[in-house]
Amino acid sequence: MNIADELSIQLYSMRNYGDLDRQLEALAGLGFRRVETVAGHIADAQTTRARLDAHGLAAPTGHVPLTDLRSRFDWVADQAKTLGIQQLFMPAVPVDERDRPAAHWRSVGDELADMAERLAGKDLKLGYHNHHWELKPYPDGRRPLEHLFEAAAGSGLRWQADVAWLVRGEVEPVAWLERYRDRLVSVHVKDIAQSGQNLDEDGWADVGQGVLDWPTLWREARERGARWMVLEHDKPSDPVRFARESRRFLLEHCA
Repeated sequence: MNIADELSIQLYSMRNYGDLDRQLEALAGLGFRRVETVAGHIADAQTTRARLDAHGLAAPTGHVPLTDLRSRFDWVADQAKTLGIQQLFMPAVPVDERDRPAAHWRSVGDELADMAERLAGKDLKLGYHNHHWELKPYPDGRRPLEHLFEAAAGSGLRWQADVAWLVRGEVEPVAWLERYRDRLVSVHVKDIAQSGQNLDEDGWADVGQGVLDWPTLWREARERGARWMVLEHDKPSDPVRFARESRRFLLEHCA
């Protein structure tokens, strides 16, 4: 599979570019074949699927809130199947749960492990997507994400590594990709601007225009089992520019 086939894009990056039809039309025109959905797309799965089909796009992965998994699990599974999703990722614990003790993170790991096993019975997979708050160390030096994955040991819970958030969380990304390579199935491909730059974009950058060595990171992630490589920018000033220029860079430098 070549890079053009591997590459996806998180639709969160396009949220300020008109309605879904406009977003998908732009992405299809740039050559994308895959996208990653967010919660709102799952909530209206039939309409989303119709729009994806109309633009020749597929959504093999999607994000789903923990609140939905907790409150309407079977509904989530049904909606994901309608969309054609194979792999769901839970991207963030609720805000009020992020600064809790290690025991809470272990309970979340147990909870997600159980959900992953239940989804497997419906031919779906579940993974966790990191930010930086799971990497803030406790006094003993251990981090919430370690506790979560330890509690989920032996389960089918997978990992979507957001490499830029790993860097902002002050850990060495390749070391963590190696450490959890048995869980790694996807990577968010995004970049960090030089210090003091792109402040209107919260310090993020188009891929290839920031400080991260994405040709190396791409190779390291793929070698450790990352299947879905998903472009993302949390606050692009021009979503189409971000998608176009980042895709161009990856096609030129990650072959």
